[in-house]
Amino acid sequence: MWWPAALAAALALALGVPALVASGTSASGTASVAVPANDSPEAGFARDMATHHQQAVDLSFIVRDRTGDDATRTLAFDVINTQANQRGMMMGWLDQWGLPQHSTDKPMAWMRMDHDYQAHDGSLMPGMATNAQLAKLRSLSGRDAEVYYLQLMIEHHKGGVEMAQGYVDVARNDSEKRLAQSMVTAQSSEIQLMTDMLKDRGAAPGVPAS
Repeated sequence: MWWPAALAAALALALGVPALVASGTSASGTASVAVPANDSPEAGFARDMATHHQQAVDLSFIVRDRTGDDATRTLAFDVINTQANQRGMMMGWLDQWGLPQHSTDKPMAWMRMDHDYQAHDGSLMPGMATNAQLAKLRSLSGRDAEVYYLQLMIEHHKGGVEMAQGYVDVARNDSEKRLAQSMVTAQSSEIQLMTDMLKDRGAAPGVPAS
């Protein structure tokens, strides 16, 4: 699901990238375009949330193949489509801005606040599953896979909501802010849905220790 830059840019254009770029007029009357700086919250959020979204897509593909439960597969399908499309938009914006899609900066540095989260075993940001947890999900099937997926995705969404709200709080671009706010709203709703799905399976949120 790693979209080529050209395809991501095309999708972003179709979904309104021009509205994301602030236009002005120079003294000569020629339209000028202001783009976010490489270390801006706009660029940082696009990069980090794209990475965060990619793992949600990966988790959902795994569980899709590990269970025949319609409700879980429908949820996984929704996550795959929504977050892959949003990821493509964010990669497209970076391409439109002429900015690299990856950075050596510490994840979430753009939030302008200190984070004590320490990346480990592939978990780069809050909520992201570790490589060991991904491997465990691949080893499960049926109800066990459903429960573990839901537990992982609740934590994943919590981290995503924190990041998206962090961008909303510092946003300087209305279009990207609207996207981030939609993530806060949608993922908060899905957290409740997944909590209810766990209850139906006799389980509760919280990823058990490996």
